[in-house]
Parts: sequence; structure tokens; C-alpha cells
Amino acid sequence: MRDPRTGPTREPVSRARSGTIGRRSPRTGTEPVTARSPLRPRLLLAAVFLPLFLAGTALFGTRAARSDAGDSPGRGPPAPLAVVCGVLALTALLDLAVVPRRLRRGRGAAH
Repeated sequence: MRDPRTGPTREPVSRARSGTIGRRSPRTGTEPVTARSPLRPRLLLAAVFLPLFLAGTALFGTRAARSDAGDSPGRGPPAPLAVVCGVLALTALLDLAVVPRRLRRGRGAAH
């Protein structure tokens, strides 16, 4: 008896890959089978740049808060820069929380 999900020219889909949520795109053949993310350099970059982004957030935020209407450059440029530095600081902080956990699980043991 034929499975109604498979057409006349298609091979049956295995149960492990039959669902939409668990489906992955097929390998293209150019990437290594055991490819790993470089987690240690990512951890180092997050540790180095987190204080810099926090300092940038504080500097630009203070500059935007203290500027008056007649000051040059005014409130315009420092306020968005403070927001951008804050978002980047949050990203670095998340990396500092996630990467060590992934390293402990053994996914990044190669790098």
C-alpha cells in the first residue's frame, strides 16, 4: 500500500524528518561534517567589547542628557549612539551568558 504523502516520483520521507518543525535543509556538500562555531574567540570579543560598549552608552547618554538647544552637536547624534551602544552591550552580555554554557556542553571543544 502506498503512503498518500509520497507522490509517484518521490521517495518516502523518514519519520525523523517528516515534520515541518524538525526539518533541516539538506547539506550542500561544501561544509565540513563536523563544523563548529568558533566559540572561544566569540567569548573573548564579548569580554573585550562589553566594557567598551557600556562606556560608550554612559558617555553618549551623559552627553545627550547634558546638551542644551544651542550646543553643537546638540541632542541629536549622541542619543541614538547611546542606544546603539546599549544594544551592542546587551548583545555582548548575552554572549557572555550563552557561550560558556555551550562550551561546557562540548559543542565548541575544537576551538
